[in-house]
Amino acid sequence: MKIIHTADWHLGKIVNEFSMVDDQKYILDSLVELIKDEKPDALVIAGDLYDRSIPPVEAVELLDEVFCRILLELKTPVLVIAGNHDGPERISFASKLLINNGLYIAGTFDGIVKKVTLMDTYGPVNFYMLPYTDPRQVKNIYSDDAITGHDSAFKRVIGDIGKSMSQSERNVLVAHGYVTKMGSEDIVTSDSERPLSIGGTDLVDYENFTCFNYTALGHLHGPQRVGLDNIRYSGSILKYSFSEANHKKGATVVELGADGTAEISHRELLPKRDMRVIKGPINSLIDPEVYSQGNTNDYVFACLTDKGELVDPISKLRAVYPNIMGLGRENNEVHEQSRTSASEGYKNKSKGELFDEFFLSINGTPLSDEGKNIINDVVEEVTREGY
Repeated sequence: MKIIHTADWHLGKIVNEFSMVDDQKYILDSLVELIKDEKPDALVIAGDLYDRSIPPVEAVELLDEVFCRILLELKTPVLVIAGNHDGPERISFASKLLINNGLYIAGTFDGIVKKVTLMDTYGPVNFYMLPYTDPRQVKNIYSDDAITGHDSAFKRVIGDIGKSMSQSERNVLVAHGYVTKMGSEDIVTSDSERPLSIGGTDLVDYENFTCFNYTALGHLHGPQRVGLDNIRYSGSILKYSFSEANHKKGATVVELGADGTAEISHRELLPKRDMRVIKGPINSLIDPEVYSQGNTNDYVFACLTDKGELVDPISKLRAVYPNIMGLGRENNEVHEQSRTSASEGYKNKSKGELFDEFFLSINGTPLSDEGKNIINDVVEEVTREGY
């Protein structure tokens, strides 16, 4: 059985005041073309269809259009769970009526994990659809005080699945959460992922999922394996922060053989506008020889390496990069630290020391020895003249 695994569409998302709906429509058109080419037995979406619980109208219209193409034109079943960004009740609306068209939705969790069974030439494949659920709700459903976080919640729910799951059949879990290999730091995260909880209680051990032939995960935006090759994040369909600038976005194609072994590959989907960081002196970044090497309509963050003050750099950059989302200066951290420290103990500092701190705050780099000598000479002359 062939499955295309995606997640984290975040339809309706706004990034730095830019609506991403046009970009999302473009990338979803590419996904539909991928479905046409691959002819999968199912499309799996592991949560976060929308970016917020009450999505904007254009996001709902886009989802309706895409689902109609996939379900009605391509006749490809779609399995969807709610993520932490989705409104579970809204996602679940009319789900029973849509099953006849091949749309299976798990929006809310009531203690029973929705099971969808699809057939191929080798027999049944069981999809267990577990929507995002707060551990406190799982605790209340089971009346189990041992559930204290996401890991213990998953462990309890998957334990229940295991009681009736046939190991002689192929089984797939679709889930949404922060799954990791405990004690390992090789999980790739990004700034656009909303924390599920604080203090590490959102972490879920990958070993909870070893009983499945494949686990389709959503929440983390970087495509990656977790602990084992068959436990995977497909990643988001687009870059939603500059921390994702180096991600290769796309979809995960999974082929389950007769024995349940999963052959997995990543299919990159190219966006209408990339999201990237450009770096250098401002005059270089607006030089045609430089900007002509890339798409100037990309979403960019400019890291400026100029020394000294700049006059209205954002307007100069926007004239070349109309979709610029932000800019910063190199060594900004030092820059900010020096701004706060310059006033500390200023009464006990010499004029030369104060200028050194001022220079560092403006340029992000210390004044050279030659510069210090010049300033000391100027201070001495000014002091001698009585100023």
